[in-house]
Amino acid sequence: MRNSALTFTVIGILFVGVLGAVIWYASVGTSVAEAEILSRRGLHWHPELTVYIKREKQIIPTDIGLGVVHNPVHTHDASGVVHLEMEGLVRKEDTTLGEFFRVWNKTFSDFGTTTPRMLVNGAENTELLAYPMKDKDKIELYFD
Repeated sequence: MRNSALTFTVIGILFVGVLGAVIWYASVGTSVAEAEILSRRGLHWHPELTVYIKREKQIIPTDIGLGVVHNPVHTHDASGVVHLEMEGLVRKEDTTLGEFFRVWNKTFSDFGTTTPRMLVNGAENTELLAYPMKDKDKIELYFD
């Protein structure tokens, strides 16, 4: 009797362990294509965003994405510097201009048009919301 109780206990522990491992793997496992991964060890980048409406520079508010829960995409001040402070696996989509606008709870139409002109580091760029921001980028959006 004692032997069967021990066997039952060991089988139960193994079952719970395997189930836990499967659940853990499913939660952290990724099916992200390698080309979409920017980092597996996080990143800390600071692109700069400037928004112009009819040639007038707009202020990017302080503390976008900061509050009770700190979003890894946020601002600290009104300088236009966007903080990308991420841990672990970072995908391109995590760093897009669109992700910043989502966190900000804004759309391009909030600024007057859905298709602004965009310059990245002085060069025309048509990716708009899909653009994956990079460290030290200078991003300018022109809403005319």
